[in-house]
Amino acid sequence: MQVKLLAYTPDPEATVACAAKLCYAAADIDTVQKGLTPEKTAQFLDMLSEIGHESPIEHASFTFGIEGVSRSLLAQITRHRLASYSVQSQRYVKEGVFEFVLPPEIEAVPEAKAEFLQAMEEDAAHYQRLAELLQAKHYEAFLQQGLEPKEAKKKAEKKAIEDARFVLPNACTTKMICTMNARSLLNFFTHRCCNRAQWEIRALAIEMLKEVRAVAPHIFEKAGPPCLRGACPEGKMSCGQMQQVRERFGALWG
Repeated sequence: MQVKLLAYTPDPEATVACAAKLCYAAADIDTVQKGLTPEKTAQFLDMLSEIGHESPIEHASFTFGIEGVSRSLLAQITRHRLASYSVQSQRYVKEGVFEFVLPPEIEAVPEAKAEFLQAMEEDAAHYQRLAELLQAKHYEAFLQQGLEPKEAKKKAEKKAIEDARFVLPNACTTKMICTMNARSLLNFFTHRCCNRAQWEIRALAIEMLKEVRAVAPHIFEKAGPPCLRGACPEGKMSCGQMQQVRERFGALWG
């Protein structure tokens, strides 16, 4: 897994503080930025956190480059709908010998690991064979339509992988660019940094949180699973490890 913060709102915390100041102070657009020292900015951000006024936080957005994650993770992260996603397409990009994510629980059992790796090899072989069979069919069809051989071959390959991809597994890796505003990110971290989140998206969420805390520490000071900020809301579904979670996240930030 690789996570990189590609871009973000310039001076995100000052931008949020500016929006907050406009809400609560007698200022206009020409003067709202005046006097926003680092101390004043921090005060506005602390106030927003204390009173639960989250809409000004939406004015800061963050764009991540993510790769080496599974298609299974893709299905989970896109449930966070207040975000923008651009994902490498299996329809237009041929996988060839595809890369995949090996779950740690499977890797820990030699027999399970061997079974998994065999399945990946078989899937790759089936994908390649399907692509070849379909490409041959489409190539002939395009030639009959009057296309030149070079163009027919190119179009046939694209059309073939469109259907061959159906045999690819959830473990197959993907790449994406994802943009969220800070409010959506706080919600994302609340749900996905929790122990009850699936292991892969939890690992991704923690890496994303590390990235944004480095550039907007006040906005994301309390970000993470809800048990960092109070009691666990999961009830009988709680992992029961609140103290360990707090210690682990405390160690992350030193």
